Amino acid sequence: MHTVDLSTCDLEPIHVIGRIQSFGWLLSFSSDWIINHVSVNCEDLFGASPRDMVGLPAMQFLSPDAMHDIRTRLQVLGGASTVERIFEVDLRGDGRLFDMAVHVSGRSYVLEIEPHEGGRRRDFVSYVRPMIDRLRQSTSIEQLCTSAARHLRGLTGFDRVMVYRFDNDGAGEVIAESLNGMVDSFKGQHFPASDIPAQARRLYTRNLLRIISDVDDPTVPIHPATDPNGDPLDLSMSGLRAVSPIHIEYLRNMGVKASMSVSIMRRGKLWGLLACHHYSPLTLSYSVRTASELFGEFFAYLLEQKETDFALELRAASMRLHDEMMSRVAAGGSLLEAFEDFSESIGRVIPFDGIIGWVDGRFVSHGHTPAEAQFSELARFLNTAGASTVWSTDAIGAVFSPAQEWADRAAGLLALPVSRTPRDYIVLFRREQVREVSWAGNPEKAIELGPNGARLTPRKSFEIWKEERRGQSRPWTEEETLAADALRVTLLEVVLRLADAAHVEREQATRQQDMLIAELNHRVRNILNLIRGLVTQSKEGAATIDDFAEIVGSRIHALARAHDQVTQKDWTPSSLYDLIRTEAAAYASDSADRVVIDGPDALVAPSAFTTLALVFHELMTNSCKYGALSDSRGTVTITLDRGDDGSLEIDWREADGPTVKPPTRRGFGSTIIERTIPHELGGSASVVFPSEGLKALFLLPADHIASFETPSPSEHRPTAEVPEAADLAGTLQDGIALIVEDNVIIAMEVEDVLRGLGFNDCRIVGSVHSAMEVVDGGGVSFAMLDVNLGKDTSEPVAQALLERGVPFIFASGYGERALVSGAFKGVPVVTKPYGEREVRAAIGRLRKG
Repeated sequence: MHTVDLSTCDLEPIHVIGRIQSFGWLLSFSSDWIINHVSVNCEDLFGASPRDMVGLPAMQFLSPDAMHDIRTRLQVLGGASTVERIFEVDLRGDGRLFDMAVHVSGRSYVLEIEPHEGGRRRDFVSYVRPMIDRLRQSTSIEQLCTSAARHLRGLTGFDRVMVYRFDNDGAGEVIAESLNGMVDSFKGQHFPASDIPAQARRLYTRNLLRIISDVDDPTVPIHPATDPNGDPLDLSMSGLRAVSPIHIEYLRNMGVKASMSVSIMRRGKLWGLLACHHYSPLTLSYSVRTASELFGEFFAYLLEQKETDFALELRAASMRLHDEMMSRVAAGGSLLEAFEDFSESIGRVIPFDGIIGWVDGRFVSHGHTPAEAQFSELARFLNTAGASTVWSTDAIGAVFSPAQEWADRAAGLLALPVSRTPRDYIVLFRREQVREVSWAGNPEKAIELGPNGARLTPRKSFEIWKEERRGQSRPWTEEETLAADALRVTLLEVVLRLADAAHVEREQATRQQDMLIAELNHRVRNILNLIRGLVTQSKEGAATIDDFAEIVGSRIHALARAHDQVTQKDWTPSSLYDLIRTEAAAYASDSADRVVIDGPDALVAPSAFTTLALVFHELMTNSCKYGALSDSRGTVTITLDRGDDGSLEIDWREADGPTVKPPTRRGFGSTIIERTIPHELGGSASVVFPSEGLKALFLLPADHIASFETPSPSEHRPTAEVPEAADLAGTLQDGIALIVEDNVIIAMEVEDVLRGLGFNDCRIVGSVHSAMEVVDGGGVSFAMLDVNLGKDTSEPVAQALLERGVPFIFASGYGERALVSGAFKGVPVVTKPYGEREVRAAIGRLRKG
């Protein structure tokens, strides 16, 4: 393999000193606001040649308001590696608006200028927060990266957005991507380190966003090329700076016309890139690029948080393993006597295929390992390689040649010294894992030198090249190595039989037992007092002994059911959905299908669960006796909502039942409903009795809520007016589902909903013009139209669909009164915010109509 040291090559600097891309202009000023450098194309903007501008005051060319804005932004600059942005600036005082970026470069202030996007202003930065909210719902790093690629593509419109992760050697792998459906996938492909050399990676670490709008655009020189000292203007932090011709040729060889990259930083180091490709020129406004950069920073934070969560989970498992192993040897014995049990415990934290214990010259093994004689030779090697710390490799044969004899049984090892001298070990082994690595071109192909001597020429082939790797196991991760180091300390304690550890553990167990006894005594007394209160207060509503027994018994049963639910969860937070369904099943079994729960499920702390059980018990029994569930038509809708501070709002509404009259007196049940949550949980309660049905609103403080979860579709009880998925089958899903929505976040949400309902071909557009192109192309079988599209409405699209007989529904932020008259009277309308339930119901009404 031929290699070239990039640092010694005559490689043009990555930032191409002295040239910028032609879609903007650049000025630099000294600290006394004298112009030092001017991009050559500034003559079009300022009406003066660059030579005539250099050395003159900036006030001669910039309006006073623009100078004020620039000075203000310079005041808040965070440092030499930060950039401040200013939008919609009247730069010349002639009414023309520009977007600008300003940063410090050495002793100069650098001002980059671009035309402001015309038409309606789009605050793309406001999209970032809901995009990040959706990323937070990811349950794995893979899902997080895929979601990030998808959302960035939705924001920017690139044909391909990839999450590109760097390896330790500088090579990269595409671990996630989002495509427009018309371009090839790069997911899973590896790229050699030479594709993004070290200089470029260092620049990505400083300047987090890089964009090329058109690889065929000419670049513009800066005048003068150097300052009086002969130094060029440092454009490292410039967004307009031109890129190396080598990189331009690289993109052309891939067929890419426009690109953008957003750096993914992890603890100050470059973890990877959000890499974007487009196969035609694509110009992004400054606001979109600013939003993309902000999105990249938040994504990097979530990525680090997710990786930290996994590491903490592994650390917690290591701590549990420590406690488990120490408890086993607390009564005596040795490590090897319980080796099989120890091996099983270790495997739950650090997966392996074989394990060897080598303590005091004794050999014990399980699984796929070398033989005792072979390991004896390996142990002498370990005495020099990893005598006092954890040592690991995924290819032992590469560093210890005798291991090649047993490579079929073990290719990788993780060694844990368990004595103070290099003698005793616990060693974990992993078997060989033959892997095929797909490279975008042969990484071992000799680098071709260009016509200019030692100047690199970018490779021209990106065909898949597969490499088979043998003699290697699955790598040991950093988290597994850290867990092994913690395990090593534990094993040292086990081997040394620290008697004081067992003593401390026994003392701790005694203290915990005392605390549990005291807590049990406290809870029993509370329960007895509660039952005594129920017995005393329930006398008011009972006309006979049987009535009294029924009332008291039902309330005690409600408490018992709640207590069972909590104890089944080991006294951990429990589902409010389950509590409501339990009460409905107990007292409204014949009408349980008319009890609908909506909103996120709340996991309620055990201390508040029994209180809520009594409240819902009284509400359910009251509805069955006197309210909506007392006849065959009434319904009960319970809506759960999460407050901004993490509190829980519970909205109980009854409808279509008997006419309701306010009670003339307050019984014990009413007291429970109205006063229990405020008195015991510090929340609030409001109960009203309109004629159409009882309404109650409760607020539970955040400290009683452990978390909120998205319920599965089965947890929502369907009502008669909401069709099942099967009811939607037929011609609607056979064609194109057109989504007309100018907010990209909402549009993607609608796409997810429609795909969940069986629509396979969804097309998203954000304007009337784009929508009409899809409609005129034919094949549209259903459409969902946002009423308001900025300056326009979707009425022309609706009229065109009406003429073609294509069914559609409206979405509106104005309520259902929007576009309900005239030709569109009777078209279903879903009101923002809406979800799958509302869309499903609207389509059901559409089909019935």
